[in-house]
Amino acid sequence: MRNGPGGILDGAFFIRRKAHYQPRWPCLDAVARQWQRVDTGSLQTRESFLLVLHLQMAGDIHTCTNFRHLDQPLPVLVRGFGEGIGTRCVDLAHAPHVTVEMPLLAPQAELRVRPRFYESDLSTTVASLGPLFDAVGVQYVQGSATRIDAAGRRVIYRDASGAQAELNFDRLILASGSQVARPPLAGIDSFAFDVDSLEAAQKLEAHLQNLRDKPTSQARNTVVVVGGGFSGIETATEMPARLRAILGNEADVRVIVVDMGKQVGSVMGEQIASVIAAASDTLGVTWKLGSPVSMVDEHGVQLDNGERIEASTVVWTVGVKASALTQQIDGERDAFGRLHVDRNLKVLGQDAIYATGDTAYAAVDELGNHALMTCQHAIALGRSSGNNAAADLLGVEPIPYSQPKYVTCLDLGAWGAVFTEGWERKVVLTGKEGKELKMQINTQWIYPPEAKREIALAAADPLIPVVA
Repeated sequence: MRNGPGGILDGAFFIRRKAHYQPRWPCLDAVARQWQRVDTGSLQTRESFLLVLHLQMAGDIHTCTNFRHLDQPLPVLVRGFGEGIGTRCVDLAHAPHVTVEMPLLAPQAELRVRPRFYESDLSTTVASLGPLFDAVGVQYVQGSATRIDAAGRRVIYRDASGAQAELNFDRLILASGSQVARPPLAGIDSFAFDVDSLEAAQKLEAHLQNLRDKPTSQARNTVVVVGGGFSGIETATEMPARLRAILGNEADVRVIVVDMGKQVGSVMGEQIASVIAAASDTLGVTWKLGSPVSMVDEHGVQLDNGERIEASTVVWTVGVKASALTQQIDGERDAFGRLHVDRNLKVLGQDAIYATGDTAYAAVDELGNHALMTCQHAIALGRSSGNNAAADLLGVEPIPYSQPKYVTCLDLGAWGAVFTEGWERKVVLTGKEGKELKMQINTQWIYPPEAKREIALAAADPLIPVVA
């Protein structure tokens, strides 16, 4: 997984105890629960429910659900698909007198498993969603949302041919995710790689593979990772093994993390920082602390303090920003561009718009903690937002979002991994035990549920405890 403010996603997930962890998945349609509580015969007017959704793992997600009375069709449109919004569409077929249509608008009918993009083998980081859509009655439509007209209650999008079209809504959920923040730094766009998307991760891997054809030099054998947050740590600690697999076990490889912190792993907290430092030492990963990068070029980086690091490979993992679609909605935002929401995830100051996942600045408890830009929080936020937007539309009681428990699982390459509990990140598992858990998370839990209707719908229950 990736990091919160220092990167994109967090290594936290839904843990009970070793050997008893259960995979969790959010909902596109915990709306089914609400329809079962409503007399649909009392709905006399056409209603529409649009969710603009992205889950951190898969690009943008936009979901439009039009509720219509009695025998009229009920279209449910989803744009994009990702972890935080879920693996199923609304089970409105349970509602009497309702015919369900569920077209899904997305760039691809697939889930791109973004928390794994720091790995070298990307062949299993894409999961097809076609069978799942078929199982829950979703009609896939290829396209991308371009604009939200909040006042007019419509979403403008481009279809697969590039033509413009629009969808109307009475309720909207924005979960269009986040992207790595690239500042206006000299050379960053031309010479810095990242692991923020599948295409970017593939580009980095192709570049690393091509290093074997270059003359041996210290610069060729050096990778600079800019940023010591979750993404940076996982990328850096995986890199020595990646380089040796390409350049040979005897290659004198260097991996250097450049971070603004005053100590190794400081952004992660004191308790976990010592584990990160020990793993870095074992792997030969070094840290340059306290000075930011001022310039990137073809041959390396320049630091603010004047130091120069020669490197053929620079990977940028610093910073994150919420989807640009958040800027089209009036509301208060945090430093990352996330919209402030109430306990039901409705955007403050809006009467018909909800935010979830990386677009929402949401309280997780009564103690002042807020959701991080993490898959752990995105999944639960997805379940809750789908449920509560539907509840609002249908006039039934919502289920306030609450996620007081928090865990983290950070990959540390060949050294292993570290699993922590609580906001203070108390270390519980390290090394091999931590790695076993991390592998289970990365290869099982963050993938879509089985393409069977009842299994998919059950995974979307907003009352599922994400950490037990």
